[in-house]
Amino acid sequence: MKLVVVSAGLGVPSSTRLLADRLAAAVGRQTDVDVQVIEVRELAVEIAHQLTNGFPGRELAAAQDAVARADGLIAVTPVFSASYSGLFKSFFDVLDTDALAGKPVLIAATGGTGRHSLVLEHALRPLFAFLRAVVVPTGVYAASEDWGAQGLAERIERAAGELAALMPVATRAAAPAVVPFAEQLAALGQ
Repeated sequence: MKLVVVSAGLGVPSSTRLLADRLAAAVGRQTDVDVQVIEVRELAVEIAHQLTNGFPGRELAAAQDAVARADGLIAVTPVFSASYSGLFKSFFDVLDTDALAGKPVLIAATGGTGRHSLVLEHALRPLFAFLRAVVVPTGVYAASEDWGAQGLAERIERAAGELAALMPVATRAAAPAVVPFAEQLAALGQ
């Protein structure tokens, strides 16, 4: 199965990317996945060009295709002004309108303080509901004080388990129905 990780961290190194990597590794411990990471900051210019001219550049088109073909998605953003980053939102704005329909998504965010943890419920979950994704029940928020503290590893494992459980279901649901030839003949009265 293919797992795509969208990380919208701006720095190098990035706590957003660190959380994304930990979530992907946790999913990989629960099910066999091929992981592809999309660093949104590397696509910023192409995203701006698509927003202004309607056409994606080569790298952005490849990222859009990867998201559309994924069996599951992990989406991680830093928190700015109590919401997701503008670059994170812009990436999802330039996706095809059906790219996430029925796709299982694990949402996560990083921030400097635990006071912004509701960004998962008040910004990310509604965004992905609008995009018709299937958001796993457990979102993961990591404030600066959460790194190395008790609880973060358990939340990561729980969320990863929920995504790993949904990915095969979504893959089967998206597969075209194959009706054996004998059944097709029987339906025709042959």
